Amino acid sequence: MENKKNQPNGIKKENSMIQTTSWKNSKTKKTIKLSKIKYEEKVIQIKRVTKVVKGGKKLTFRAVVIIGDNKKKVGVGIGRADDINIAITKAILNGKKNLINVPLTLKDSVPHVIQASYGACSIMLRPAAKGTGVIAGGSVRTVLELAGIQNILAKQFGSSNILNNAKATILALNLLNEKVELGKYQSIRKQFFYDKIMKGS
Repeated sequence: MENKKNQPNGIKKENSMIQTTSWKNSKTKKTIKLSKIKYEEKVIQIKRVTKVVKGGKKLTFRAVVIIGDNKKKVGVGIGRADDINIAITKAILNGKKNLINVPLTLKDSVPHVIQASYGACSIMLRPAAKGTGVIAGGSVRTVLELAGIQNILAKQFGSSNILNNAKATILALNLLNEKVELGKYQSIRKQFFYDKIMKGS
């Protein structure tokens, strides 16, 4: 009788052990492998930012960094911290999260004329022939160079805000990407045209 009574208790203990081990395994964090691709970073702005709090004014630093691989990927990152170096590292991590693919032609240019606006800044990108170079100014030039574009004409309209112009350029390149992807599905003629002029991955 004693053996019969002890058996179910032993089974219960074993089941509880399995449950606790499975719960512990579910709690463990998964290791994320970082990409081996080397990105180039350029700090375009470091600004002192003040925030009004209960005790008075809190002073922090804001860093704006443009990150790219000089091939097809580019992104804009913003970081805020009490120390400049921490703000820059935060901006780099933020930029890596917001990377976009850029549609590049065989002439290292863009396939179409595109206009985009962000806030009070608006920008126009125009494709150019080989040997033209990057004709742009300010943060727009930095974004285009780190994206791997070598021949392009760009024009800024409206505000000359560094961050907003960089974001407007990213938006314009994103719109170009969408236009190319849609064009490939719209007709066979467009698909053939894009396959002919676009760079392979």
